[in-house]
Amino acid sequence: MWWYRALHARLLDGLAAARGRVLDAGCGTGGFLALLRQRRPDLAGFGVEWDPAAAPRARHKSGAAVIRGSVNALPFATGGFDAVVSADVLCHAAVDLAAALAELKRVLRPGGRLVLNMPAYQWMLSAHDRRVHNVRRLTVAATAAMLRQAGFQGVGARYWNGLLLPLMIVQRKILARGGAVSDVAPFPPWIDAALHGMTEFERRLPVPLPVGGSVLAIAETP
Repeated sequence: MWWYRALHARLLDGLAAARGRVLDAGCGTGGFLALLRQRRPDLAGFGVEWDPAAAPRARHKSGAAVIRGSVNALPFATGGFDAVVSADVLCHAAVDLAAALAELKRVLRPGGRLVLNMPAYQWMLSAHDRRVHNVRRLTVAATAAMLRQAGFQGVGARYWNGLLLPLMIVQRKILARGGAVSDVAPFPPWIDAALHGMTEFERRLPVPLPVGGSVLAIAETP
């Protein structure tokens, strides 16, 4: 789906300077870990996933070491990773935000990099969020403040998927209002290609747009 291709491209951008061991915290069925193995074979990918069906699927799909566990209490040693990715996980209802941030920081080595993606704007909560159990959507400012409060430094955050934000608003706040389904679904190939093309055009802009459907943040441990 275009959305995951767009997200994964930005996660890879965030890991451009990474070396060594990378943890995908909340790796789902392993799509990003599989891409990481293909695009960055120099990195050693690891995953953790709570869902008992998704974890073995991620292991099989990516060939990475994937453990079943929670971001609230990561089953890894302190300082064991050079970088951690967490994409649309800290927004989940089951996540203890303070505990999860402390754990993400704990498993990173000093000077390690966190690449975090969050859905944007609390007013955008919709049927999609209810279906996937999201309870929090953050602004750029709130995301950066959250990371600094958790002890991260060198924090940078920006919006993305701004060109498609008007379509998101129409779909989620008007057309699907009161519904109970997620809009993560297969699209006709030409629509999928068009939507992905817009995200790629935006990705190549010299300056990030001031709005977007998601927030991408990069931070480091002291």
